[in-house]
Amino acid sequence: MLFTDLGLSEPLLRAIAEEGYTSPTPIQAKSIPAVLKGGDLLAAAQTGTGKTAGFTLPILQRLSSGAKSGGGKRLLKVLILTPTRELAAQVQESVMTYGKYTDLKSAVIFGGVGANPQIKAIAAGLDILVATPGRLLDLLSQKCVSLNDIEILVLDEADRMLDMGFLRDIKKILAALPKKRQNLLFSATFSDEIKSLADGLLNSPELIEVARSNSANEAIAQLIHPVDRTKKQPLLAHLIKANDWKQVLVFTRTKHGANKLVTQLEKDGITCMAIHGNKSQTARTKALADFKAGKLTALVATDIAARGIDIDQLPHVVNYDLPNVSEDYVHRIGRTGRAGSNGVAVSLVCVDEHQMLRDIEKLIKQKLPQEVIAGFEPDPNAVAQPIQLRSQQHQQSRKPGGAGKPATKRSGPPKRSFNR
Repeated sequence: MLFTDLGLSEPLLRAIAEEGYTSPTPIQAKSIPAVLKGGDLLAAAQTGTGKTAGFTLPILQRLSSGAKSGGGKRLLKVLILTPTRELAAQVQESVMTYGKYTDLKSAVIFGGVGANPQIKAIAAGLDILVATPGRLLDLLSQKCVSLNDIEILVLDEADRMLDMGFLRDIKKILAALPKKRQNLLFSATFSDEIKSLADGLLNSPELIEVARSNSANEAIAQLIHPVDRTKKQPLLAHLIKANDWKQVLVFTRTKHGANKLVTQLEKDGITCMAIHGNKSQTARTKALADFKAGKLTALVATDIAARGIDIDQLPHVVNYDLPNVSEDYVHRIGRTGRAGSNGVAVSLVCVDEHQMLRDIEKLIKQKLPQEVIAGFEPDPNAVAQPIQLRSQQHQQSRKPGGAGKPATKRSGPPKRSFNR
């Protein structure tokens, strides 16, 4: 199948061709016709599958082929909600890239930066608004934005929004929308929480699931390096230098751990920066831009901050700490092995994390290969120490224009997702 087979307009096809694409990904091939039909949609799509274009392209098509409002002010017709600033910026970039030959106007709003430029962009008239829940609610309370004419609502990465504690915010936003609208819900997993949200939000939705929700990309080579907790940083520096890695995304469990690791790696002569919730939006944007441009060897990130990071042909992902929630392992390693390219995902696992590793292997239904690196052999007599089960990066404090209210603390083991 080609993009030309999907009924998209010439301006959109021209923009797609300029990006070098001819054939849609599986999620795009299924979601584009579904969105164009105008009905509600519930889609399970892993990161890196091309889902953003899967909803931005048909939305642009529907808006550009709709009736024009003459010389009057543009009415905001589309609202796209995302859980993080980085993902919001990425979605807006997609809207602008594919809509550049249309006359549609869009803007992105999120916390961490001044609100005045965002307010001016909204006042100038928009067709599409991409937003994080916190900043949108702030501007709604100030009557700086009206959602009275919304025709299409997109909840992107809805599972992460619920995990971050945005359910109450989402309900407030839904209450401000017209009851008659098209709803598109995208999630990496069909968890019980997502099913409950979908049941209350969607009207006879079309269901799309392009792959098992909790499967890992086969293009990703996964490897475990057993190591003592105190040897993780020296081992990471060794791997980067010995293998001449040029670009590696490193995940830590906490913001403090990310900062500490950056300091240590810099002492080893490895260029790196951290990206997490305590960093200003300017710092986060610069770190990501420098990493994409090859100015940094390593980008150290927490799960929340990394959501929405989209880097073409990223060769290496390292789990410096295994994630608390098993599903996050799949999200993390999905940053590599995209768009047909191969990737390597390495996890440094100490004795404290053996249960986490077993949970991950159970989730992805495979035993991960292990390799002990000479000089970094783990102590066979090491005793496991307890790990904090809910790190502070999941407990984002609610500030004016901020990302959201504190997430509910998880008790017990992580809930498993179900496959339909």
